Amino acid sequence: MKGFSRRGFLAGSVAAGGAAALAGPGTGVAAADGTARGCFPPPPARDIRPGDPRYAELTARGYNGRFTARPESVRLVHCADHVVAAVDDALRTGRRIVVRSGGHCFENFVDDPAVQIVVDVSEMRSVHYDPRHRAFAIESGATLGEVYRTLYLGWGVTVPAGACPSVGAGGHIAGGGYGGLSRHHGFVADHLHGVEVVVADRGGRARLVLATRDPDDPHHDLWWAHTGGGGGNFGIVTRYLMRSPGARPGDPTTLLPRPPATIRSVTVGWSWADMTESAFVRILRNHGTWHEQESGVGSRYAPLSSWFILNHRASGRFTLVANVDGSLPHGRTLLDEYVAAITANTGVRHEREDSTALWMKSTLTADPYAGGGYPFKSKAALLRKGWSEAQIRTLHRWLTRGGDEHQASAVYLSTLGGRINTVPASATAVPHRDSLFSATYETSWWPGIPGDGQLAWVRGLYREVYADTGGVPVPDARNGGAYINYPDVDLTDPRWNTSGVPWHTLYYRDNYPRLQRVKARWDPANVFRHAMSVRPPGR
Repeated sequence: MKGFSRRGFLAGSVAAGGAAALAGPGTGVAAADGTARGCFPPPPARDIRPGDPRYAELTARGYNGRFTARPESVRLVHCADHVVAAVDDALRTGRRIVVRSGGHCFENFVDDPAVQIVVDVSEMRSVHYDPRHRAFAIESGATLGEVYRTLYLGWGVTVPAGACPSVGAGGHIAGGGYGGLSRHHGFVADHLHGVEVVVADRGGRARLVLATRDPDDPHHDLWWAHTGGGGGNFGIVTRYLMRSPGARPGDPTTLLPRPPATIRSVTVGWSWADMTESAFVRILRNHGTWHEQESGVGSRYAPLSSWFILNHRASGRFTLVANVDGSLPHGRTLLDEYVAAITANTGVRHEREDSTALWMKSTLTADPYAGGGYPFKSKAALLRKGWSEAQIRTLHRWLTRGGDEHQASAVYLSTLGGRINTVPASATAVPHRDSLFSATYETSWWPGIPGDGQLAWVRGLYREVYADTGGVPVPDARNGGAYINYPDVDLTDPRWNTSGVPWHTLYYRDNYPRLQRVKARWDPANVFRHAMSVRPPGR
């Protein structure tokens, strides 16, 4: 796997702040009543079981090659009515049901042996303007690449979502969602106007509910839960309605953010062969200190976003990518000053590459790993400050430990802050409004090999980085907790989480009790559940 890390391709494409692959445009158009309608009637729902050649295709869609689903049935659905029927069937027969959108879940929430019915919404992928609700409708099976392409080509707008275009909108938006435009425009959930969900009521029947941002909406609590509560918790999302807060309904081209026409980027690379521990510490301390000082919306550098790709020594080098809006007259100066600050007083050589690209072209850059299939383990944390010197020395020790078996091991550091941190923590279900960084610790390996050494590596690294707080990022002055779109079941296990702090506090902080109340109202029988789902009170 020389030169490959599972998300290492982002070094070249993440600067766009959008997608890295094109799966195809949204196919729906708006009917008079605001529903999606294509040129032809949709196919009927399919109940696909073992023995059907499509079964293997649909059960192998999970991005993490560690897990493969073996359900009794895969329900391939094409509209909300199909989803209602599938949930009704599960309720009537008492079978365990889950939903799959893009298939990028890090853990086996769908590929669980206990799951009997998988509702596959991947054919529900319409992206269109809904005149009835005066918002953009995104069906939950649409990928981010499809969302970006259709919104931009149709109306010149976008959403500040993630950088992997094959990710499904279904779970991504419900978990909060962030990407390269988020420092300027916030989480994607900040632009959620409404959500359409199939829920299981107290009478044991499925029904379709529309919940909106309107505080007078009797379903408002269900909307709030989908602004960071995570996928698979409260029902099955069939579509999202997107409209930015404060946008005046009327002209659709003004309802969501406009992306920059071009992106100006800089990539800085360091060779591990030239690197010393002291230089590594200096680089990352420079980076942490700079962002602690310049992450406010009033900063001159507010338009700048960056990503550190700290590949293991076996890959040969590690890189830092930063970008700004290409139309800024002082954009080159901002990048020059940024590079100078990060590389100051390090005593080691670095390489630099500058580029400018059309936003749309960058968004549609091919992603060679969009199909997934590699087994991997990902662990994540949110940081309120940069890593401490002791943590950086721990990173250096683990990133230089071992050999070629770690060519696909890395640590990624994305910048947050900016507009994200101007929203109160309770305004949405995603509480992490004081974090400056998102850190991901990850390893992957070839299919067919055990991966025991790689798993031990990433677990040992993570536990040692957070040794002062029980092996996990307990929220404190430096740590912000964890992000639910990067779930890690280790945090529920006392062997790896010795802090005494429950996993849900790491992910939801003070918002968890409110999420439990939403769960009790909308899923009282706990029909929609997985290893890290929101529990009803008392469970």
